[in-house]
Amino acid sequence: RKALKRVGEIVVNEANFVRKCIGADSSQDDLWGKLICTNFKVSFITHDSLPQQRFQCTHRLLGEHDIPLACVEQVVTVNDAKGKQKILGCNKKLKFNPTELILYCKDFRIARFRFDEAGPESAKKVCLAIAHYSHPADTQLLFGFEYVGTRFYSSSGNKVNGVDPGGGLQTPLFDCSSDWDREIKRTGASEWRVCSINEDYLVSPSLPEFFVVPSSLADQDLKQYACYFNSQRIPLWCWNHSNGSALVRMSSITEPQQQRKLDQRICSAIIKSHPLRSDVLKTDLDKILPNIQEIQTALVKLRQICVIDPFEESEEKWLSSMESSRWMEYVRAFLKHAVEVIYMLEGKQASVILQEEEDRDLSCVISSLVQVMCDPHCRSLAGFQGLVQKEWVMAGHRFLDRCNHLKKNDKEESPLFLLFLNCVWQLMEQYPAAFEFTEMYLIMLSDSMWVPVFSTFLFNCPRQRAEHSRDFALSKSISLGKDQSLRFPPVWDWSQQFSLKDQALFNNPLYVGKSAPCVHNGTVRTFRNYSSTLRGVPSVLRNGALGDHDTLTRRNSLMPRLRPDLAQLREQQESPAERFLQDWLSRPADPQGLLLPQLLPSHLPLWKLYFLRWVPEARIPHGGPATTFHKLSMLADEIEMLQNQLRQYQGGGTPALTPSVPRTEPSRMYFKAGSSPCESSPAPPEYLSSSFPFSPVGNLCRRSILGTPLSKFLNGAKIWLSTETLANESL
Repeated sequence: RKALKRVGEIVVNEANFVRKCIGADSSQDDLWGKLICTNFKVSFITHDSLPQQRFQCTHRLLGEHDIPLACVEQVVTVNDAKGKQKILGCNKKLKFNPTELILYCKDFRIARFRFDEAGPESAKKVCLAIAHYSHPADTQLLFGFEYVGTRFYSSSGNKVNGVDPGGGLQTPLFDCSSDWDREIKRTGASEWRVCSINEDYLVSPSLPEFFVVPSSLADQDLKQYACYFNSQRIPLWCWNHSNGSALVRMSSITEPQQQRKLDQRICSAIIKSHPLRSDVLKTDLDKILPNIQEIQTALVKLRQICVIDPFEESEEKWLSSMESSRWMEYVRAFLKHAVEVIYMLEGKQASVILQEEEDRDLSCVISSLVQVMCDPHCRSLAGFQGLVQKEWVMAGHRFLDRCNHLKKNDKEESPLFLLFLNCVWQLMEQYPAAFEFTEMYLIMLSDSMWVPVFSTFLFNCPRQRAEHSRDFALSKSISLGKDQSLRFPPVWDWSQQFSLKDQALFNNPLYVGKSAPCVHNGTVRTFRNYSSTLRGVPSVLRNGALGDHDTLTRRNSLMPRLRPDLAQLREQQESPAERFLQDWLSRPADPQGLLLPQLLPSHLPLWKLYFLRWVPEARIPHGGPATTFHKLSMLADEIEMLQNQLRQYQGGGTPALTPSVPRTEPSRMYFKAGSSPCESSPAPPEYLSSSFPFSPVGNLCRRSILGTPLSKFLNGAKIWLSTETLANESL
């Protein structure tokens, strides 16, 4: 198969006669081919086919065996004969000829390549090239700059198939005042206004050029206040509740002498913006929630459990290890605090200020979760994308540092965006009809962080994007014309990565929008669904506890039988926010209204499709949620066809005589029913499994895992090494 070479992509090094390890215990299924390192990705080109039928989205930027260099977390070389291994970094020397290369990836993949038949020098060179180019020394060496500069601008400055930031894109980018005006009107925030004092980033280096402030605060006052806030980040409006309460975020005040005066002025302005003149409540996120290092440590431990440690460990130990990672504890902590903020907004009808030292990390998660739970618009595809753009990208979340794209400072790396997506997935699990998108969409969005061509995830703030873009254009003599900087495509332009057919995987067949059409006596009507069955939680697990009459959980269930402990006894002494939550949970859920999560551990499972998708032992052939998704998609598609026929019948057609009525618009579903409702539904595809649409085949390969010295992994070592190497050598 030919290498899929992208615009701006150059081949750095390659090695022939390389074997990619596929089988877990034998080499008979391994693939032979060429291993290539480019300035964008690690690519494996083979003419062999995988040993079993598999499904995979056709990625327009990546081939079947490609790994973006930004996704490579660790490069490990091994020499079997000498019993040596080495972790390669930038500018590291390699004193032995490698017989094996192991790539550990940030999306939990592991790829193994053998060089038994390859030339020793070419094997060494390709390993060193991968290590070097996966550690770029400067932001402008990230592939996105070459990609955008070459693809979208010719040497004369004319755009070549250029990025149209608004054409066909329903997602607001919040880089102009009109997007903020529309958001103010949509939420009914009549006492708030768009502020432009930060044009050209003159006031704050990390704020957007446009943002929203109380109407009663004058620009001159805001400029005066800015110098007292961390990084000059004056308070930002996030969202308005229908009762008039506002959600606001701000950084800490750096001048203690000005603390009381500024608090009074800011709170007074927010109170004036509330129709009921309600109080303003402040929550200090740094004191309540885990910090970025704790969240990073939790993910490292979770990766260890899910991907490195033997899957044959007993259920009890696996669960206790999962608990000790604290990842699920942190997911629950963020969901719980979002509920507490909602209680203040809705229960107390008070405006809320989210305060964080820099206002660029924890506040992104909480402000986004509050809006996802409160605002059904944020649960639509376009609304959710606009939310991420507003609360993460434009608000200055440090994606460059938190993703550690330059691999310079591990202390700055933290998976806050993944944590947020995990929290959203928990809500989707409990309310499957309330979201327009699927968990596959969330995973594709997360994986896009490691495809370094999108403005969404490449920079720490809008100003950094503008400055680096201008500098790069000058260095490459690119004439920008009317543009002030290179226009990187946002990740929301999904056509950059997937065809329209594959994008249909994003659409949830269960979604209940603002109004779902139905036909009654020849008249198209709308209905709203308020069924409590929309909650994805078994009724026997009321309030997270099993009744005496209930049966024991299955041996292999990931849900342990709950035992009363001191923590649960303490939780029985409910706070007002907890009473607010329990009162809300006692009523039927409205998918187009407020959604609050069940918070007991029994209701918050591990996100299996994300964390276990590359683990062969966890894959269930012809099973898992994918089989349900397949059937529901075909059912939704069949309903669309019937509605189409009824509309034609209402218009005077005779559908009984024309069973195969052509569609008036393309189906939203990936899996489609027969060409007419009369036909039987097609059989489920052979490739359906619990890891759909991903495949662990060739992405996680280890020899027999019996006898692996687990203590070497569990003693706090962050290093990922070859299991067979560790079996013969002490660290």
